[in-house]
Amino acid sequence: MLEFHNDWDSILYEEVNKDYFIDILNKVNKLYQEKTIYPPKKDVFNAFRLSYKDVKVVILGQDPYHGEGEAHGYAFSCLKTPIPPSLKNIYKELYSDLNIQKDMLDGNLLPWVKQGVMLLNTGLTVEKDKPNSHKDIGWHTFTDSVIEKLNEREKPVVFILWGNNAREKKKLITNPQHLVIESAHPSPFSANHGFFGSKPFSRTNDFLVKNGMSKINW
Repeated sequence: MLEFHNDWDSILYEEVNKDYFIDILNKVNKLYQEKTIYPPKKDVFNAFRLSYKDVKVVILGQDPYHGEGEAHGYAFSCLKTPIPPSLKNIYKELYSDLNIQKDMLDGNLLPWVKQGVMLLNTGLTVEKDKPNSHKDIGWHTFTDSVIEKLNEREKPVVFILWGNNAREKKKLITNPQHLVIESAHPSPFSANHGFFGSKPFSRTNDFLVKNGMSKINW
């Protein structure tokens, strides 16, 4: 049985024992044997290393990077250089928003995770060079459940939804104490259609401070 080794174990216990989820794991295990799938199998559930109680912000993306050595189980984070175009655009928006200059050769976003930023994709695996190739494998049912569990939290959460797959989850975020920030995806194909200028980083920090929480050091 899948174990997260933190409070997600009890929160998602019923979900990971449902037939559909066991079916996903069986399908994915088979695909890892037959094709090149990202991220590495050991990293698929890395986003859940951040415990449920410690989540302050959820950045929701589409699916993992589909190039070799890029994805490591945290949405938008990348261990390889050069960094992917989507992450370059995230860094550009961060500079525009908060005047924070990031190293374009360092795509590791784990410092954000350590401060309570859950980097979650709507789909947790992808085939090499085929973006969105696992869209219909069942992951979306699982990540719907994750968002619903986070929505149940009394403590406010900021949900940052980037791209259409992520924005579909907005309907699950019904508690008025949470903040939803949504925009186009930061990819080069859509960043100019509402991602640039959306100021997600400053809006997040303003909300956190207003609700008695510490800012994220982006």
